[in-house]
Amino acid sequence: QVQLVESGGGLVQPGGSLRLSCAAPGSIFSIGIMGWYRQAPGKQRELVAAITDDGSANYADSVRGRFTISRDYAKNTVYLQMNSLKPEDTAAYYCKAENVKKTYYSARFDYWGQGTQVTVSS
Repeated sequence: QVQLVESGGGLVQPGGSLRLSCAAPGSIFSIGIMGWYRQAPGKQRELVAAITDDGSANYADSVRGRFTISRDYAKNTVYLQMNSLKPEDTAAYYCKAENVKKTYYSARFDYWGQGTQVTVSS
């Protein structure tokens, strides 16, 4: 099992900013895609943003231009900079690491973080 440690959620006013972080263990051999998903009460979990191992990023239409995903490959960490936050961004945000290999010989697995709450409210 690989534990993804998330941080950075909280309460922010509309128009404010937050930065989420998600760290995988430094001993991991390789990780494919790292991404952020969110789930609001009563709704399905949806992709917010993802970044590949070669740095290509994609975003949900609802966040493009406001959110930026980045990755520190040396630290096995992914970040989500969220600007111009709106009340509709309120959700639990989950980190996902795909195609994770613990060692060169390991099989590939996907892992989820425990989630961090983001609440946008005045």
